[in-house]
Amino acid sequence: MSTKNKIGIVIGAALILLWCLLPVAWIISLSFKSQEAITNGSPGFLPSEGGGAGWQNYRDVLADDQFLRSILNSIGISLIATFLSVVIATLAAYAIARLEFTGKKFVLTLALVIAMFPVVSLVGPLFDMWRTFGIYDTWPGLIIPYMSFTLPLAIWTLSAFFREIPWEMEQAAQVDGATSWQAFRKVIVPLAAPGVFTAAILTFFFAWNDFVFGISLTSTENARPIPAALSFFVGSDPFNRPASLLAAGAVVSTIPIIVIVLLFQRKIVAGLTSGAVKG
Repeated sequence: MSTKNKIGIVIGAALILLWCLLPVAWIISLSFKSQEAITNGSPGFLPSEGGGAGWQNYRDVLADDQFLRSILNSIGISLIATFLSVVIATLAAYAIARLEFTGKKFVLTLALVIAMFPVVSLVGPLFDMWRTFGIYDTWPGLIIPYMSFTLPLAIWTLSAFFREIPWEMEQAAQVDGATSWQAFRKVIVPLAAPGVFTAAILTFFFAWNDFVFGISLTSTENARPIPAALSFFVGSDPFNRPASLLAAGAVVSTIPIIVIVLLFQRKIVAGLTSGAVKG
């Protein structure tokens, strides 16, 4: 690679990083500013330039019962939806990859169509249905819609991994005395671990970041997740939203996602790329 191409790649990567990280840096800066500085339109980017509030905004956010409850809701709902989606998707993807039955392509196509279906169009019917069934403003009322949209994507991801695993390995395990369930659980699933992990991460991200279902299918703090709870942050003046507290809450709600990506980035990359190339 020539020096000119290397310089171009470095400049391009720097511009992309700047474009992606500038909003993040800006909202972190807002989270350290005082509300008065933001109200007065302080042009400073650094907290010290516009009247910094230090860590007080974060203390106020973490002391808010509504915010703490929303964190618990997001963690519980996201983990349950992720677990159920991965378990069901693993079984369904294995059946699609290994079994021959009529309409298999139609099932995969239908799953893809469901994953691409607009979320907003389902809010109205789900609102009426959940109120009728008595699960409005509850954890199941959010877990079910999350699974409806994450299951198709998880099935597509895992079916690609299962197709790459040689059929002979499962047959060899059965020859050694393992049942079909034991061969699936002890041989196939461990080999497809990168795909299972990828499906779990994608499901968790969708559930954690969802706003439409969270704001439409809840009315109290009983099940309201973090993205929806942030929209209800109101200061002493209802016509002047506490932007500094909102920024601090947004930063706190992003920390779990950042930690997950940093800890498991290698597995995420491996899961997204392993099933893309045959062999």
